[in-house]
Amino acid sequence: MIKAVTLEFFKLRRKKIFLMITLFLGFEILWAFMSVSISLSRNPNSPVWESILTTTASMNGLFLPIICAIVSSRICDMENKGNTWKLLISSNMNRKSIYASKYLCSCTLLLYGIVLQAFAITVFGIVKSSTGMLPLSLITRFIGGAMLASMIILALQQWITLAIKNQAFALCFGMIGGFLGMTAYFFPETVRRIIIWSYYTELCPIKYHVTNGSLEFIKQNPGIGMLTTAFLLVIFFYMSGNYHFSRQEV
Repeated sequence: MIKAVTLEFFKLRRKKIFLMITLFLGFEILWAFMSVSISLSRNPNSPVWESILTTTASMNGLFLPIICAIVSSRICDMENKGNTWKLLISSNMNRKSIYASKYLCSCTLLLYGIVLQAFAITVFGIVKSSTGMLPLSLITRFIGGAMLASMIILALQQWITLAIKNQAFALCFGMIGGFLGMTAYFFPETVRRIIIWSYYTELCPIKYHVTNGSLEFIKQNPGIGMLTTAFLLVIFFYMSGNYHFSRQEV
C-alpha cells in the first residue's frame, strides 16, 4: 500500500498540486484575516481566537469542497486521459489497492492544506491576541473537524470522479457543494446535518450566535452522535465508491 501511495505522488510530481493548494488556501486565509482584522478594529473587545476560527471554518465550507473536487479530479483522471487503467490493473495491484491509494493520497494533500491553514491561524492569533495564550485544544479540534469533513467529501468526490468520466461534472458538483457549505449556516440544524458540506462549521469547536444585534461566540462539542454520523458517512461513501469501481469496466 505504501508503494501504491508513493506511486500516486510520483505521478503528481509535475501537476503542481501542492502549489495549487497553497495558493488557493493562501487566498482564503488572506480573505479571512482581512475580515477578522476589520471586525476587530470595529469591536476591539471581540475574542481573537474565536473570531478567526469561526471565520475560517465558515470559509472552508466554500473553499475546501472545491479543492477536494480538484484534487480528486487530478488524481483520478490521470488514468482516464492516458487510458492506462488496463495496464495498471494488469500489474500486481488490485482495484481495491488502487482505490485506497488514491483516497489516501487525496487525504494527505488535504491534511497538508489544513495544517498549513492552522499554522497561519496560530501566527495570526498570537500577533493579534493581547493575552499571548495559545489555545492548543481549540486548534487541534479545528484541524480534526476540518479533516473529518474533508474525508467525507473526498470519499464522495472520488466515487463521482471514477464513476463519471466527464470531469466537468465532478468539478461542478464540488462548486455546488461549496455554495451549500457557505450558505448552510442559514438552514435549520436538521437540514444542516443532511448537507455534508456544512460539517466544516458543524465540527468546528467554536460557533457564533447573533443575539440583539451582537455577535456571541460559543464553544461547541459535536458529541458522539455527530462524530459517529461523520465517520459512518466516510465509510459509506468510500465503500460504495470502492464497490462500484471494482465492478466497473475500464
